[in-house]
Amino acid sequence: MTTETYRDAWGVPHLRASTARELAHAQGRVTAHDRAWQLEVERHRAQGTSAAFLGAGALSWDVLVRRARLDDTARRCFAALERRDPETADWVRAYAEGVDAGLAAGARRAPEFARAGLTPGRWQPWTPLGVWLSTHILFAGFPAKLWREQAVRHLGPDAVGLFATDGPGSAGSNGWLVGGDRTESGHALIAGDPHRYIEDPGVYQQIRLACPEFDVVGLAVPGVPGIAHFGHTGTVAWAITNAMADYQDLYRERLRRTGAGVEALGPDGAWHRATRHTETVEVAGEPPVEIEVIETGRGPVIAGGPEGLEAGVVEGGTGALRPRRLAPEDEPQAADNTALALRHPPRVTEDLGFGALLPLLRARTVADVDRALDAWTEPVNVVQAADTAGGTLHRVAGRVPIRAEANRIHPVPAWEPGHEWHGMHETPYAGVTDGIAVMANQRGPAASLGVEFAPPHRAARIRALLDARRTWTADGMPAIHTDTRLASAGPLLDHVAGLDGLSPQASHLRARLLAWDRHMDADSTEAAVYAAVRGAVVRHLAAQPVFAPLTEPPAYPDVLLPWLGLVPRIGFALEHLLRAQQLWGIDRAEIVRTALEEVAAEPPAGPWSDTHRLAAWRAFPDRPGESYAEHGLDAEPGLAGDHDCVLCTSAVPGLTDRAARGPAARYVWDLADRARSGWAVPFGADGVPGAPHHHDQLPLWLKGELAPVVTDWTLLERTEESDD
Repeated sequence: MTTETYRDAWGVPHLRASTARELAHAQGRVTAHDRAWQLEVERHRAQGTSAAFLGAGALSWDVLVRRARLDDTARRCFAALERRDPETADWVRAYAEGVDAGLAAGARRAPEFARAGLTPGRWQPWTPLGVWLSTHILFAGFPAKLWREQAVRHLGPDAVGLFATDGPGSAGSNGWLVGGDRTESGHALIAGDPHRYIEDPGVYQQIRLACPEFDVVGLAVPGVPGIAHFGHTGTVAWAITNAMADYQDLYRERLRRTGAGVEALGPDGAWHRATRHTETVEVAGEPPVEIEVIETGRGPVIAGGPEGLEAGVVEGGTGALRPRRLAPEDEPQAADNTALALRHPPRVTEDLGFGALLPLLRARTVADVDRALDAWTEPVNVVQAADTAGGTLHRVAGRVPIRAEANRIHPVPAWEPGHEWHGMHETPYAGVTDGIAVMANQRGPAASLGVEFAPPHRAARIRALLDARRTWTADGMPAIHTDTRLASAGPLLDHVAGLDGLSPQASHLRARLLAWDRHMDADSTEAAVYAAVRGAVVRHLAAQPVFAPLTEPPAYPDVLLPWLGLVPRIGFALEHLLRAQQLWGIDRAEIVRTALEEVAAEPPAGPWSDTHRLAAWRAFPDRPGESYAEHGLDAEPGLAGDHDCVLCTSAVPGLTDRAARGPAARYVWDLADRARSGWAVPFGADGVPGAPHHHDQLPLWLKGELAPVVTDWTLLERTEESDD
C-alpha cells in the first residue's frame, strides 16, 4: 500500500493514500495508534463485553446491548451492505483491517491495557457498524417514552406537554449556515458545535483524508471510517445536529413459556413463537451472569420476560440477575407485568446508512451531499451544507417510520392492532432566510417527526447574534460559540420579581438577581446565585406530594434510569412548569420564596465556575497520568455557560452544577478558503495519557478558541508510525 501520515502542530493526522481503500486502512491504523484504548472500549461496549474488564458498573450496559442484539444487528447490516454496496463494504473492511494492523503497537502506548489486564482483540468487518450502533442506540431517547407513560399515568395527559423538552439523557448541537451574501468573502460559512457527553478521549477525531478521488478534513467518530457528521471537501462542506426525531418504538409484550420455548401474543390475537437463547456476561471480580435473550415479531426484548417486567433486572451492585416469579393472579393485567421490546430501523431494514459515507467523501456540491444523505438511516439529523458555487442545503436525513401517534408518545401494546409500521416518512427540507439558517434542536424542519425538542432559546439567540451584523468572517464565529445569555431564566426571575415581604437578606438577593444581565459567565457571582436559587426551586417542586409516585425507581435496567429521574425532569422543564397556568395546585410563588430565603441565608461564596465544572467520562475514572496540570488547569476545570445557553455546558438543576455534557467539538468551515477554517475538541488528538497532544487543546476549548485547519502539506510534519 502507498500511504503517508502527516501531523500538524496539534498532532492531528493528515493521511494520504493512492486509493480510497488504502486510505480507509490508513485511517483505521492511525486511529489505533492514537486511540487504541478508546477503540477497544468501544468494541467491547458494542459487543456487550465491557464488564469483563470494567466491572459491575458496566453490567447494565452490557445486558442492554446483548438483549437488544446490537452485535447481531451489526452483522446483519454488514452482510446486507456486502450485497447492496460491495465497494463500501470492502472499504469498511479495510478500515477494520487497518485497526488490527495498528492495535498492538497502539496498545503498548496506552497504560490502561495493563491496568485492566486487557489484551487487544480482533476487529471484524462489522465492528465499525457495531460501534456506530452502540454509540447512537440511546441517541433518540426511547427511554423518554417510559417517563411519559409514568407521568401520564400519575399526572394526566397534560404532563406530556409540560415535560416535553430535551431531557437529561438527550444529545444536541448548535449549527448555523451564513450564506455568501452575508459574508465578507462572498462565500458561505458553516459553524457549530455538537453537544454530547464529554468523554476522554473525545467522541470526535480531527482528521484529514486525501487520495486522488477526494481530500476531506473533518471530525470522524473513532472506530468508524470516513467523516459522517462534519466535513469540508474544499468545494462543499456539511454539518449536522440531532433532529430530535422519534424513530424507535417500545412495545409492551405479553410472553408465555411453553415446552418449546417462549411465545408472544400478537395483534392478531394469536400466540407466536419468539426466538430465545441464553448468553453469559463476564464481570470482572464477580461471578458471570447468565441472561435470556428473546426477540418477538416487533423486536428484541430489552427489559422483562415471561415472568414480568422485573425478570432479569440487575439488582444492587452484586451483578446478579434475579427474576421475580409472579403469582398466577398477578400475570399480566397491569402494564408493569409485561416485557418491553425495542423496534428501530436498522434491525428492521438491515441498513445502517453506511452507504452514504463514501459518497459524502466524494461530494463536490450540495447536490452531491443531498444525494448521499438519501441513504442515511440513523441517527436522524438536520443537515446544513454549502458549496463554492453558492449552493446551500438545509434538510432532515434519516429513517423515521410511519406509525400511530401513540407509538411516538409511550410504549404500546404489542397484542393490539394499529401499532405496526407502514414504511418511512419523506424527510423534510427547509430553506435559508435572509442568508441564514440555524439549527439547534428546536422545532424546525423535523417538528412533525418528534415529540421532545429543545426550547427555542439557543436557536433564537444564534439568529439574533448573526442578525446583529450584516456580514461575517470565520474569525467572528467563536464569539457565537461562547455566548452565555440564558433566556430560560425569565420565568423564574419573573416569579422572583413578584415576591414581597422578604427578609432583608432575601430582598438584597432579589435585587441582585433582577439587576443581573442573565449571562452565565464563569466569573459571575450573580450566575452562581441564580443557579443556587434554581436548584432549590427544583428540589422543592420535586418534593411536592403530587409528584411522589414518580420518585419510586421503576423496575427498568439501570442504564435507562437517567431518563426517568424526577429531579432532572423538573430541572430541564422548569420554565414550562413555572409558566403553566395551573400546576396541580402547587403554590409556585411560595416555593420560589422558600428557595430564595434558603439561598439568602447561605449564598454561594464564589462565581459560577466554582461549582460549574467539567465532569468528563472516562472508562477508568481515576486514571493516572492525567496532563491537566502541565496546562495550568484543575482536574475539573471551571466553565461558563448552561444548558440553554449557546455555550451549552449542561448542569442538572437540582442535582449538580457539574457538567457532563457540552460541546464535544467546535468547527468553522469557510467555503472561501478551507485554510481559514478552524476546529477544536475538548482534550486533544491523542488518547494516550501524558502524550504531548493528549490535552493540549483543552485551554483552547475552555476559551472558545479554535486551532487552524492546515491544508498546505508543506506545513505538516511527515511521521513514520511503526506497527512493530
